[in-house]
Amino acid sequence: MPARFSDELAQMILSVVALIPKGKVASYGQIAKLAGLPRHARLVGRVLKEMDASSDLPWHRVINSQGKISVHKLDEQGMNIQAAKLMQEGVVVIGDKVNLKVYRWDGLHA
Repeated sequence: MPARFSDELAQMILSVVALIPKGKVASYGQIAKLAGLPRHARLVGRVLKEMDASSDLPWHRVINSQGKISVHKLDEQGMNIQAAKLMQEGVVVIGDKVNLKVYRWDGLHA
């Protein structure tokens, strides 16, 4: 995989991210697999990191395979932005972790 990913690969990944329903989460690896790019979880992370900040895509619904929030950006109140967005959707975040048994998206129903 080249250091710079193609727009086509990015679109494949972002089209799956767009399907994650409100109140659910998916792991980087799950997104990669659903996009037809198994074993490319890190590529998913890179694509999301380079995504336009003004995008409406639900980037905050993507977490790591242990259920942990990987993005550590804070808002003006010092709250983790990703955790805050998830909690606004009804996802319970304890510390920096989400219970995947409860909130993992099945990949089928958007």
